[in-house]
Amino acid sequence: MSAPTLEMTTPAEAPVARSAEDDLDRALDIFLAHRTRLFRIAYQVLGDVAGAEDVVQEIWLRWQLTHRPRIENPEAFLTTATTRLAINVIQSARHRRETPAEPQLADLVDRASQDPVLRAEQAVAIEEALALLMARLTPDGLAAYVLRKGFDFAYADLAGLLRISVPNARVLVHRAQARLAGDRERPVPAESHRRLVAAFQTAAGTGDLKGLTQLLAPNGLRTACRR
Repeated sequence: MSAPTLEMTTPAEAPVARSAEDDLDRALDIFLAHRTRLFRIAYQVLGDVAGAEDVVQEIWLRWQLTHRPRIENPEAFLTTATTRLAINVIQSARHRRETPAEPQLADLVDRASQDPVLRAEQAVAIEEALALLMARLTPDGLAAYVLRKGFDFAYADLAGLLRISVPNARVLVHRAQARLAGDRERPVPAESHRRLVAAFQTAAGTGDLKGLTQLLAPNGLRTACRR
């Protein structure tokens, strides 16, 4: 019997390779369909953009290694895995020692990206962070915290904007941080939240803080322009 030729063996082997590629493509499609939600879950647990992105990346790696034909509900599997991993991160000794409890506004300002998925994730993170701040902080505390933590406002500028002394401006930011560690919240009006999100995104995207400062401190002595 003659040995098999290349023409005889190739058709039998090619479908196997295509099947593996197709399976990974389907896995990627499923993951991308839920990626924004997974990021939102991780961010809600961690309160940190970079940490949430790391969790989502780890879940993608785990999803690739999972025996996916046995998973009847991929969405439930991915969300559960994301939640558990984020909780594990926040419970780790390193995370408790190094990660602040409050939202990392500077990350939300600086982590601009042309990737539409990452931009969508950032938009969700901004909405969640500002909703939390509005629910837990006084109007002056909100203004001081957002401008100081998000845009590195000098305490002297905060004092002038809020008509208080520089030491009081420092106290205001410190009290805002303390309030964020608690659980007392007030209802957040949807329209007020929408306006603040829009003003924050404009300031983060253009560097023009005038609209944001006018919204946060409408009675301030002065507003900030481009910094």
